[in-house]
Amino acid sequence: MPTMTAAQRRAVERARYDAYLAACPARELLERIGDKWVSLTVNALADGPLRYSELRARLAGVSEKMLTQTLRRLERDGLLNRTVTPAVPPRVDYALTDLGRTLLPVLRTLKDWADLHVPEILAARAAHDGR
Repeated sequence: MPTMTAAQRRAVERARYDAYLAACPARELLERIGDKWVSLTVNALADGPLRYSELRARLAGVSEKMLTQTLRRLERDGLLNRTVTPAVPPRVDYALTDLGRTLLPVLRTLKDWADLHVPEILAARAAHDGR
């Protein structure tokens, strides 16, 4: 393996995490956190742990399959914990990890932006569609 200079090593590291490149791990993360069910699930868990049924009731329109997939992906990524309490039937709670909580300010900012600008977006769509 050829020896690299410090500048070459830095260039390789920068390219490794360049979200504009198809193979970039950051790109996969951006895709994941950009998913509507991910952002809604993370926000739903902001105030503390919830059971599956509570999450499903809170996230209007989510199918069981999509919620299950979302929860599994978030757990795999280290953004939430799944805690099973032995009981009949078993009790399963979902809670954000410390890492998951770091997403809250970002997602809240995005939600606040959407809430603020929805009238403008709807007006722009109407104008565009009317042309």
